Amino acid sequence: MTIENIELDIRGQVCPSCLLLTLRDINKHHSALSEGRVRLTVLIDSRDATSTIPPAVKNMGLAAQVDKVEDYYRVVIARPEERP
Repeated sequence: MTIENIELDIRGQVCPSCLLLTLRDINKHHSALSEGRVRLTVLIDSRDATSTIPPAVKNMGLAAQVDKVEDYYRVVIARPEERP
């Protein structure tokens, strides 16, 4: 099965806006994320969001991996078994 990657680029936003925008997209694609058909990649430059998004994602039954990339962060959200 091919996993569709959806990218949400919200660099320039600050918390709580980063968290709210991310949760909006998770809710929009929650069934596909839960089934492993979709992976959501969120690009952020707010360091605070790297500590608020992963726990919220976990509470929704999904997994989040945060990676530092140059001057921003990449948060990949997927079902736990599909975690990159």
